[in-house]
Amino acid sequence: MRQAGRYLPEFKEVRANRDFFEVCRTPELASQLTLQPIERFPLDAAIIFSDILVIPQVMGMDVTMHPGEGPIITNPLCQPDDIARVKLDADVSQLQYVAEAIKLTKKKLNGRVPLIGFAGAPWTIMAYMIEGKGSKEWTLPKQWLYKYPEASHKLLSSITDITIQYLIMQAKAGANALQVFDSWASVLSPKLFRVFILPYLNRIADTLKSVLGDSFPLLLFPKGAHFALEEIGHSKYDVISLDWTIDPSYARSILKGKTLQGNLDPCALYGNEESIKTEVKEMIEKFGTRAYIANLGHGLYPTHEVEKVGCFIDAVHNFTNK
Repeated sequence: MRQAGRYLPEFKEVRANRDFFEVCRTPELASQLTLQPIERFPLDAAIIFSDILVIPQVMGMDVTMHPGEGPIITNPLCQPDDIARVKLDADVSQLQYVAEAIKLTKKKLNGRVPLIGFAGAPWTIMAYMIEGKGSKEWTLPKQWLYKYPEASHKLLSSITDITIQYLIMQAKAGANALQVFDSWASVLSPKLFRVFILPYLNRIADTLKSVLGDSFPLLLFPKGAHFALEEIGHSKYDVISLDWTIDPSYARSILKGKTLQGNLDPCALYGNEESIKTEVKEMIEKFGTRAYIANLGHGLYPTHEVEKVGCFIDAVHNFTNK
């Protein structure tokens, strides 16, 4: 569903001895990494190489990527007064390098497959800005929602407005669809989801549809938010991406009228080829082949074998073409 190239030897070669965000900020390199899976496999779409945390960077935060640790924000927000340190009206033109990577990639693709742009959802971005790094519990940002609800809404609203501008920029650069990743939706209760996540996701979709047109495809990946599928179903997102913890039949019964994407457990690709084929067959039987995009339930891992990824893709094509 994302991070598609991390398992490829050619990806690792490009990334070797290069800072992660240096690669993101270099359109030629970002385009090269975007296209690597397309050159390897008969995939149906490409997703631009970038990172959701370019938004905190443009807001003035210091974000670095550390091998084995993930992203680190050296100046996280600790209390509401710290919001004054960030640019609530950040200029997304500083992210023009993403637009240039999209333009370059579109030229290289020459219509072979669509290109997807993306951004992180406001809650997920806020969580990193407060926690300062990855977490299992996300205690610090969750505290804000209870202790500082007004400040939380102020920050979320700003992130939302910046994200909308950023996504529109990607669409104008040539992205054929846009995806919003809410990687940490699962850590909030249904009540907090309705108050601090859903309104901002809806604002993004409503505004994008107004600006780009109702036919412009929007995808949403609310990881782990199985408890909110009904509310999500009322949004203007055309495609709902599902992680592997959600039963496809249940999702179909709730998300009527939506195209579904997903949701094989990425770890299934550590099995042998026969087991991968069996898992793919069962997944497709549950989803059906209409209004469906076969995919994993999250990103590929650096330790996945290239041959197993190829087996998964071939199995999808074999079972969907029958």
